Amino acid sequence: MANPSFSSTNSWVSKARSQRSFRAVILFMLAASVMSVCGFRLAYLQLVEGKHNRELADQNRIRSISIVADRGNIIDRKGKAIVVNRLSRSVYLYPREQSKDQWQVSAQRISELLDIPKEEIIKKLEEVEYKSVSPVRILRGLDEKKYTALFELGQIRGLEVQAESTRQYPYGSLAAHVLGYIGEATKEDFKANPQFPNGMLVGQMGIERIQDATLRGTWGRRLIEVDASGKELKMLGVQQPVAGSPLQVTLDVQLQQAAEKALGNRRGAVVVLDVKTGAVRVMASGPTFDPNIFTRKISQKTWDALQSQDHPFLNRTLQGYPPGSTFKIVTAMAAMKSGDFSASSMLPTFSAMNIGGTYFHEHGDASYGTIGFREALAVSSNTFFYQLGMKIGPEAISDWGGRFGVGTTSTMGLDGGGHGMIPTPKQKEQQFKEPWYVGDTVSTSIGQGMVQMTPLEMAVMVSTIANGGKRIKPHLLASQTYQPNMQPESLDFEPSALKVLQEGLTAVVQEGTARSLNDGSIPLTAGKTGTAEVQGQEDNSLYVGYGPVNNPQIAIAVVVENGGYGATAAVPIAHEVYKAFFGVKPTPKAE
Repeated sequence: MANPSFSSTNSWVSKARSQRSFRAVILFMLAASVMSVCGFRLAYLQLVEGKHNRELADQNRIRSISIVADRGNIIDRKGKAIVVNRLSRSVYLYPREQSKDQWQVSAQRISELLDIPKEEIIKKLEEVEYKSVSPVRILRGLDEKKYTALFELGQIRGLEVQAESTRQYPYGSLAAHVLGYIGEATKEDFKANPQFPNGMLVGQMGIERIQDATLRGTWGRRLIEVDASGKELKMLGVQQPVAGSPLQVTLDVQLQQAAEKALGNRRGAVVVLDVKTGAVRVMASGPTFDPNIFTRKISQKTWDALQSQDHPFLNRTLQGYPPGSTFKIVTAMAAMKSGDFSASSMLPTFSAMNIGGTYFHEHGDASYGTIGFREALAVSSNTFFYQLGMKIGPEAISDWGGRFGVGTTSTMGLDGGGHGMIPTPKQKEQQFKEPWYVGDTVSTSIGQGMVQMTPLEMAVMVSTIANGGKRIKPHLLASQTYQPNMQPESLDFEPSALKVLQEGLTAVVQEGTARSLNDGSIPLTAGKTGTAEVQGQEDNSLYVGYGPVNNPQIAIAVVVENGGYGATAAVPIAHEVYKAFFGVKPTPKAE
């Protein structure tokens, strides 16, 4: 007979063993499941996301640092360097090196040290969402004092000072409106050029902008291995930058200096052109600015001082002005081309003319008697040209103004470029909703009223008389000078008409309003003064001319805002430019 006690014990043991086996199976299954998940995850990370994760790992230990390429130098027509490169220091931040909260603290320290608003630093970091492995430039042109202060402060994780190339304008403000300046690429620039690295520097104005693709070159980069603290361990590779190509412009530094010195930062402009090719020798606009200030961070004090001037960034060589009596060149040629007048035509002049109930006065308020084109230009007779204008009409004047380059001369892509205009009755009615009066024709004939010309257009106009009747095409690049599309175009002047205009402009210098140019210091030149009324202000002073008379080389146009008579302010500036061209010592400044 079986022992009941033993049977009960045996059953309990069997049950315990069964439970242990069940738990073991469960544990085994759990372990297998965990291992399976880990295995699948490991396989996914290795096989599917392996490339991406390797890149992330590399990014934690490898830095890609952009190497700024030297921009091409800009040289003048004689080979003088007018824009070059120099070594500089820039401050960069590596966004991934700190968290968003950590950067808030660090940005405050950097702000106090480098005098950069904290908000500006944070904005640059936020633009890349703190994820960029490439550095973000926060300051260019780090000076020695701030560099020393950074060194004494100690390391800020993710901050690095790099030596690089930056722009230098050795002549300061000389030709600033033409040369322009550089700055960091904008969002629009990056959108148009996705290959640009962070901190890319591009031309922002003038030649620097127009020829940016030629000048900027190709930036390089270097790969370095760093430790967990960001300390550089070793160089892994270098892609050398490719410098930009040098560029030669048509400007003449010596003439530009003479023009800007004579203008004296007054509001106005000076343009000098080669009468045979159209090459621009001078484009001076005042007041001006120093493009070197844009190679570093501009302080508020510097910016305020710049803005206190009268629109220093405005390129006045491309702004419209009433040309005054300089425009009589256009009216005279339009009259002789109309068939109503010839080079030998004579007209009576008057002290004043009653036109529609309004008296239009003679220049000088006295009659010059009966005179021809030569004398009319020499004495600048208004009533002579009133009669021409009323006879041929405003449409003929406007047409010939366009042929001389008014409203049709290229601005060469320069910033703020504009054109002049010579309105017709139809244009006035469309634009101002007013009828055309005979008085409008009279005003137009002497370059007043609604007539506008840019100093560049004025220089083109007088060049056409100087070179024998060919309209030149202004250009700034030396490589353009002999290109087929830059060759002057003949306006088909009759020799007699051209001759009488040349004689009249020469007489202006020999015996007329510009006779101060005939003091013996320079060879004989030709030209025309102008005085344009400005309502409620002093008149604008103007002069156009060319020289030497026996073999014209350069043409010049000068405008001085509120300078008074043409002979008072504009002619002396032209005189100094001529002296520089002919190799004569400039007039010393009065003490």
